[in-house]
Amino acid sequence: MASLPPASGAQRTLALSNFVYTVGSGLYLTAGVLYFTEDRHLPASQVGLGLGIAGLLSLAAGIAAGIAVGHLADRYGARGVYMGTLAVQALATAGFVRADGFWPFVVAVASAMAAKGAGNAARGPLIRHYGGDRPQAFRGYLRAVTNVGISLGAVLAGWAVQVGTHDAYRVLVLGNALAFVASAALLLLLPPVAPRPAADGPRWIALRDRPYLALTLLDGVMAIQFRVLTVAVPLWLVVATTAPHWLISGTMLVNTVIVVACQVRASRNIDTPTAGAVAYRRSGVAFLLACVIISLSAGVPAWAAAVLLLSAVVVHTIGELWHSAAGFEISFALAPPLATGQYLGVFGLGAGLAEAVGPTLLISLCVTWGRPGWYVVGALFVLAGLAAPLTVRWAQRRHADMAITSSETPSVEGATAPTPG
Repeated sequence: MASLPPASGAQRTLALSNFVYTVGSGLYLTAGVLYFTEDRHLPASQVGLGLGIAGLLSLAAGIAAGIAVGHLADRYGARGVYMGTLAVQALATAGFVRADGFWPFVVAVASAMAAKGAGNAARGPLIRHYGGDRPQAFRGYLRAVTNVGISLGAVLAGWAVQVGTHDAYRVLVLGNALAFVASAALLLLLPPVAPRPAADGPRWIALRDRPYLALTLLDGVMAIQFRVLTVAVPLWLVVATTAPHWLISGTMLVNTVIVVACQVRASRNIDTPTAGAVAYRRSGVAFLLACVIISLSAGVPAWAAAVLLLSAVVVHTIGELWHSAAGFEISFALAPPLATGQYLGVFGLGAGLAEAVGPTLLISLCVTWGRPGWYVVGALFVLAGLAAPLTVRWAQRRHADMAITSSETPSVEGATAPTPG
């Protein structure tokens, strides 16, 4: 990280805002499920169901809100729109302390998830504008910064879980909300991005790009892997293994240290959609292997369970590096510059899909069913990874056809974006 600092002051500001944001996120990602089960006293089955319902609600909202917010960021300036989504996310997260029942919990989590998805769409034009020649590489740097913040949040979350008191858990939640506020305030130091003119043709061009939509779906299936370490592993560790509970924070720290050290390097050679497709395929294989190793940690001594879980986290994280780098490259490379926010709003629906079905799927298969469920989840990742290269080739053929059509059709001042078919 020290050898790869952001090149400009705007990049440093965006990275600092991202760091503060992810310190708060690390608090919730590490211990959010345990907060609702241990402090709010919601059964694990209700938490899984509630997260699934909240994910579906936020996904439904994201189909309209995420794409619309990305479009607003393109047309009216990304900085102000992104700050607005951070404010909504802070309010929704603070509402967790009032989630004393199932439906208040669902409403609060759904609101936070919808605001997060909209914020990712609004942030896309900022990354593209300030990312230099390869915004995908800057996105990789931001992900490394993200994991520095998450690692710090994980340490603080480990303290809250170890103390286990109502006040400790409340500090965890309110600290997350305050981090979002501070992140938004730092963006005031960032020069605003000038709005981009609207492209000729249909307004919602991203929704007409069928290969991009297919890649969004595949990435959404792969993105369920992000919930493996934050939902499935903590519950599996507590319910099915004899490993010490503090290892929950340990697994997150191992994951984040590897990402911080290796994400920029892992992204370096994934600089074309074809390379991204290969990375998707490799990540699917890695996720399957990690799922198998995790399943073997049940019914063994505590030391063996700890070794197996940590080994699985290392393998899983290698897959995560490939998956993230592939998503960075494909989502940006196949998005026209005049509609970056709109396209990334669509691509973010994949993450919304993972948020919607991931927790319920993982808890039902991996925790409730047990060892066979881990094999099913691993097979799902492999199938999605194998489908990615075929879908990327489809997208490349489609974009090549559009480029030919665009070259044969006169454009206004050379700024007309092709309309995906």
